[in-house]
Amino acid sequence: MKWALLSVWDKTGLVDLAKVLIEHDYRILSSGGTGAALYKAGVPFTDVSTYTGSPEMMDGRVKTLHPKIHGGILGRRGIDEGVMQEHGIEPIDLVVVNLYPFEAMSGKGLSIDEVIEYIDIGGPAMVRAAAKNHRHVAVVVDPADYDKVVEAIQRGGFTAEERLNLAAKAFARTAAYDGAIANYFNGIGRPFPTILTVQYRGGRTLRYGENPHQAAAVYGEAGIAGEEPLQGRQMSYNNYLDVHAAVGLLREFEECAAVIVKHNNPCGVATGDKLLETYIAAREVDPVSAYGSIVAMNREVTEDVAREITKTFVEVVIAPSYSTSALEIVKAKENMRVLRLPAPVVQDEIRSIDGGVLVQRTEPYRENWRVVTEREPDAHEMRALELAWKVCKHTKSNAIIFADEKAVIGIGAGQMNRVESAEIAVRKARKPLAGSAVASDAFLPFPDTLEVAAAAGATALVQPGGSIRDQEVIDAANLLNVAMVFTGVRHFRH
Repeated sequence: MKWALLSVWDKTGLVDLAKVLIEHDYRILSSGGTGAALYKAGVPFTDVSTYTGSPEMMDGRVKTLHPKIHGGILGRRGIDEGVMQEHGIEPIDLVVVNLYPFEAMSGKGLSIDEVIEYIDIGGPAMVRAAAKNHRHVAVVVDPADYDKVVEAIQRGGFTAEERLNLAAKAFARTAAYDGAIANYFNGIGRPFPTILTVQYRGGRTLRYGENPHQAAAVYGEAGIAGEEPLQGRQMSYNNYLDVHAAVGLLREFEECAAVIVKHNNPCGVATGDKLLETYIAAREVDPVSAYGSIVAMNREVTEDVAREITKTFVEVVIAPSYSTSALEIVKAKENMRVLRLPAPVVQDEIRSIDGGVLVQRTEPYRENWRVVTEREPDAHEMRALELAWKVCKHTKSNAIIFADEKAVIGIGAGQMNRVESAEIAVRKARKPLAGSAVASDAFLPFPDTLEVAAAAGATALVQPGGSIRDQEVIDAANLLNVAMVFTGVRHFRH
């Protein structure tokens, strides 16, 4: 006869698992809400208080913290049997525990006294004890693993490797749980905790990092990090970075849009009514850079779009969905990674630096667009300014973007000098810039960038404003008959 201890907050799959245990001659220890669920389902079990001879007390705070429980979990087979028999301790072979939902409840605006009641004490203690003694005890912390448990029980028991893997998952769970509690307490009254603990799951080793001599891995089970290609080679380190950049920009648009990214910068962006024409327009912004790029689109990829994409070497294509015929067509490019666009994940940005990390949070904000020149942008110019500004926010600083109403025309990115960014954008433009709008990710400290843009044909400009020489730039815009808008928000991207 074997013993299993069941104590779970999340009751998903509990009764079915318990019935399998009973069928295979396990005796079940349980209490509280778990015991109530088993009783209701007619599953026999021994109440923890009955087994220990010690009543549950302090409103449930103390129930499993007892030597007969922890001795049964921690007892070493072949070593501790004598002590266990002396004190009436039965060996516990399986521990199934999931914890009070502290992570969820701590974000609900409860008082600290209310949140404290969702800090599980007995649960983590049992999980850690079972994981420590994994040579003899299997520990399960995730209902998603119940099928594996059933399979192991039906074949006669867990392998040593299975118990080790379950123990590793258990320690990761208690680490994340304690980390969430530590972050909560260290963050009381502060925008960020004084000590930050983070955990990402689902680690996968990549072929290499940014370059072949560098090792790399990706962690995460949601968003872009959790996506696996529908077809194509394994995603690379650089693929993940570029897809992240492309999708961040793509999510600026509700209308049909196509974004093409190379080396973390957009090299083509367009909007339109139909995806095929929109994609072609984006690609033609800079067809040379589009070679070996990332293509992101916010509409279903159909057969005609797939056929057009396969005319160019594309590293990754990502879209919400693909028609069956489109997936057949892209199979011709067997190395091209094809991803589905995931739902966005709201989280802090974390970047490593020598000796630590930088953490950045973008709270909801409102821009204050105001015309500062004598001439206001007309409707066409305003739509072009809005498009250029969206792209500018996702382009490496210093960023200068020329656009019309439907597509980007010229991109200047990542330069140490804003004027040179403007000059590069003008030089790379494949269409006339006459009547275009231009965006600058930060204020113009001098009129020189404006003058380069106006000389190229731009008639409207958007920038954050805030320079001590704003008036000088405004005067220059009035002289050049360029309509200028200040947004009040800077968008550096390093």
